This record gives sequence, structure tokens and C-alpha cells, in this order.
Amino acid sequence: MKKRFEDSIDLNIYTNDSEEAKEVEIKGATSVFVNDEAVLLDVALSNEKMESYLKEKM
Repeated sequence: MKKRFEDSIDLNIYTNDSEEAKEVEIKGATSVFVNDEAVLLDVALSNEKMESYLKEKM
């Protein structure tokens, strides 16, 4: 997704104990957020679904 949307998104990866993660409620070991909005894992783990999701958010 980073290569596909490189001019439109800024990708960051944070651990659960980071300052950035303290502001959101994380319910599982893996969480994906776009603009502070949680993304369902079935969407985030599918290239087609995630691409569609990101296009919709832009």
C-alpha cells in the first residue's frame, strides 16, 4: 500500500506502549488505524480491500 499510495499516505508503525498508541484503545495484538479510525483486520489484511478502503478515504 505504501508504494501504491506513496504520495498520499504516511505510514507509521507503533508498538502498543508508544506515546502514539496511548491515545487509542487497542483491543488486540494487531491493530490498523487510518486517520485515527480503526480498520477491520479482514480489510487491512487484503490488498484489494485495503486499496479500496484507502481510495474511499482520499
